[in-house]
Amino acid sequence: MGQYLWLIPIGLLIGAYGTLIGAGGGFVLVPFLLLLYPNESPEIITSISLAVVFFNALSGSMAYARMRRIDYRSGLLFSIATIPGAILGALTTSFIPRRAFDAILGLLMILASVFLSLRPRMRKAADLAPDPRHVSRTFTDADGAVHTYSYNQTYGVVMSLLVGYFSSVLGIGGGIIHVPVLTHLLNFPVHVATATSQFTLAVMALAGTVIHIVTGAFHRGVRRTVSLTIGVLLGAPVGAWLSNHVQADWIIRGLAIALGLLGLRILVTAL
Repeated sequence: MGQYLWLIPIGLLIGAYGTLIGAGGGFVLVPFLLLLYPNESPEIITSISLAVVFFNALSGSMAYARMRRIDYRSGLLFSIATIPGAILGALTTSFIPRRAFDAILGLLMILASVFLSLRPRMRKAADLAPDPRHVSRTFTDADGAVHTYSYNQTYGVVMSLLVGYFSSVLGIGGGIIHVPVLTHLLNFPVHVATATSQFTLAVMALAGTVIHIVTGAFHRGVRRTVSLTIGVLLGAPVGAWLSNHVQADWIIRGLAIALGLLGLRILVTAL
């Protein structure tokens, strides 16, 4: 265990940033593990990452719950939708060669970065035409801010199912996909999207982790997971606190920049 203590500060940084942007930290952790352990199989990498993402998302969700920013009704619906995809994704990972895994992850991260860079701002709720198919949500957070928005519930469920699969098969937790979906496609306010995403990720990552434990893939990464988890549990509350002091647009821009740089690095390595 002692040889992995240096992973604790890495976990702290991942936990803080992952919670700040609602991405669970997996999008940073997986590239880091791929570069650090070039000979490990994708199955081992994703099993470590999903377990760490679970604890990070759980800790972040508790912090956001105190801020009353989680849309629980929507979050529970999305969480249930992610579970089948997460289970199937965890079972699929063992069939993907390491080089192909790196290339797929790198390309996905670059595409997500481009998408966020081209669409940094959301449409205001007042600019959206009323749609009878949309579910309307209004609630007040702990700071007294009132959040009002509406979204297509069916579309949200379908997207969550896909997010569950792709995030589990890649071990990235899904936040890099789910937050853009919530903000740009389902019209969630950014701060509500990051909080609700953390809540959804906790359920999804737990489902994927259980499958990795059952299949035996997780046992080789237990000690590394423990060290990283200690760090993310310390960092997640810091990220939630920082969310009060960082503008929404900067959260999205920061995510886009990080995705692009890490994706390019992984893709170059794979090629």
